[in-house]
Amino acid sequence: MGIAQNAGAKRLLGVMSAVARPRPKALAGAGSCKLGCKMDSLFRLLILGVLIAIVVSLGAALRHLSHGASEEDSRKMARALTIRISLSLLLFALLFIAWYMGLISPHAIQAMPSK
Repeated sequence: MGIAQNAGAKRLLGVMSAVARPRPKALAGAGSCKLGCKMDSLFRLLILGVLIAIVVSLGAALRHLSHGASEEDSRKMARALTIRISLSLLLFALLFIAWYMGLISPHAIQAMPSK
């Protein structure tokens, strides 16, 4: 049973490595770091900014939730949560674009050594 599980894990690792895209040549080499490093830094800052905006929006919703039970606070809370959902979708799209461009790549799952 352990051998079958190990073979399944190796197949999974093979699939995962086949899915990972190599970096485009314009972004790969040390000499071509002009555009690649700027794009990488820009995406990192953009993703970090969106994460911070998500947390701020969530904090604003919490403030309106705890502030009072008026209809105005409910409307402001709903708007803050709508903004948070929109920012989360934007973050997902940015991560997908960064993966497609080769700026980020998934890592393979490490198989457990058999005893």
